[in-house]
Amino acid sequence: MNPNEPEMARPVLAVLFLCALIAASVWILRPFLPALIWATMVVIATWPLLLRVQRRLGNRRTPAVIAMTLLVLLILVVPLSLAIATLVDNADRIVEWGKDLTEFRLPLPPAWVGELPLVGARAEEAWAQLAAVGTAELAAKAAPYAGNLTKWFVSEIGSFGLVFVQFLLTVALSAILYASGERFAAGVRRFGHRLGGARGESAVVLAGQAIRAVALGVGITAFVQSILGGIGLAIAGLPFVPVLTALMFMCCIAQLGPALVLAPAVFWLYWSDSSGWGTFLLVWAIFVGTMDNFLRPLLIRQGADLPLLLILAGVIGGMLAFGLVGIFVGPVVLAVAYTLLEAWINERPSAAEEAETAAGVVAVIESPDHSQPPAS
Repeated sequence: MNPNEPEMARPVLAVLFLCALIAASVWILRPFLPALIWATMVVIATWPLLLRVQRRLGNRRTPAVIAMTLLVLLILVVPLSLAIATLVDNADRIVEWGKDLTEFRLPLPPAWVGELPLVGARAEEAWAQLAAVGTAELAAKAAPYAGNLTKWFVSEIGSFGLVFVQFLLTVALSAILYASGERFAAGVRRFGHRLGGARGESAVVLAGQAIRAVALGVGITAFVQSILGGIGLAIAGLPFVPVLTALMFMCCIAQLGPALVLAPAVFWLYWSDSSGWGTFLLVWAIFVGTMDNFLRPLLIRQGADLPLLLILAGVIGGMLAFGLVGIFVGPVVLAVAYTLLEAWINERPSAAEEAETAAGVVAVIESPDHSQPPAS
């Protein structure tokens, strides 16, 4: 072997060892990654609020961290606990409702259903068919699909206890990130600088802005809509308000809107001869369901100027690809890619690069045979 030739085995083994070490580390930390991602999203989105609370408390970090941790605990754990308690307390009632639903039969469709424009004939036919077969046969047909949906739901979020533990872990990690946020941010920026220089460091900053935009636009809008929707359900006197509010929050996060919960509630009130409360909830549902058209763009532009179609595609695609945590991961990945691409396209070249490009264009123009086709 020639001593002047570079040794290939050492760098190859070093790269393989580093890859194996990174893979083993990710495998070990895999149970904690969802909670860490959620905590990172929460801390980045609420960091300005932490600084504001810290200034109000005499620039003391520890009381501010305690206050923000209690706020995160209140937002994440308390609604889930109320939902679980409501399900446990009304378990027998839910079973009785299920039995009554299998024996329930719809009456024949009223005359106004067939008079509806565009969809009247099909709606009347579907209603009549459902009234003829009853809900028992319909439940038998939907059983395989319900089984698959249940398996998917269980595989994604597990039991309520597992979700509760994940939320507690998210709160604990959020407290750690709140306490040492500047140090963690400086480390991530140095890592980005090591990877791509100044451009890599700016990518980290853009990622933080994208995370804040997604959290503000998607998270706060969903929280406001679900809280207002839950208030309307409570005023109208519907049961299982904590469970329905939590379900509404998940629908709003998934960009499906609160109508999937509020519309059946309005129908149930009208069916129960509570037309007054049904009309109230209908008006309230229209207000709550349409407020995201102006609230979400306003909040998104507080963090970064991102297209709403990009956010919508990121939320739906991220949820299908990564599960519940993909609701935030998907928009962040697309937002970071979009902002980096936009920054790269709009980046002005340096004077040396402009001079080199101009010299190349002049050389091509002054070439005597630049317009002649190449010889075959």
